[in-house]
Amino acid sequence: MQKIKAILFDLDGTLFHHIPSSGEVFLEHVRSLGLQVSETHRIAAEHWVHYYFAHSPEIQSDSKTFKDDPNSFWVNFTQRRLAAFGIAQTQSTILAPQVADYMRQTYKPQVHVPEDARTLLQWLKESGYLLGMVSNRESPFREEMQNMKLDCHFQFFLAGGEINSFKPDALIFERALELAGTSAQETMYIGDNYFADIVGSRRVGLTPVLYDPIRLFPKADCAVIKSFAELPKLLN
Repeated sequence: MQKIKAILFDLDGTLFHHIPSSGEVFLEHVRSLGLQVSETHRIAAEHWVHYYFAHSPEIQSDSKTFKDDPNSFWVNFTQRRLAAFGIAQTQSTILAPQVADYMRQTYKPQVHVPEDARTLLQWLKESGYLLGMVSNRESPFREEMQNMKLDCHFQFFLAGGEINSFKPDALIFERALELAGTSAQETMYIGDNYFADIVGSRRVGLTPVLYDPIRLFPKADCAVIKSFAELPKLLN
């Protein structure tokens, strides 16, 4: 492997943490309705959410179907999420509107950047690494990075919606390499979503690193870090 010169980061779920997580609030509400959810089904549902938002065929189809009706999109998403918990289709269909409405009204998370992430970014910049941000967001997010005082560490920010390409598509990573000015072999990509970040970055030859602090993907076939403090040892 060539010496790593550039390190690219995912945003949501990696540098941006939403507290509490939607999964925690969703599960708590489902259990408050008297539904039993096993640990196996909880993990399966979390895997499904990661898969769904990795520009899956399902979300692409749903986005077209409900293009002009966002409320119905989230009801449909909620029904799918309930089914991933192992809840029967009939019951999940009945419950979906109520649960979706609860999440819409109740879920107001705070955005948190882990301190070890800030420490790592400063160390990487001082060590001479080029840093970039690649996100599946629809719109540019530089202003948000400025508000969180993270923009000073990065040379560029790339939102999938800017080029109509979303992870794990190859194009978004190829564009990121152009912006970084490095080869795939010289570039590392760090993200929390195995289906979007690891599959996608590996597709074009980047070195993938899964950020997995809660061990959601214990069988991941790539380098894994549970905290940002663990990353420097992968660069030695």
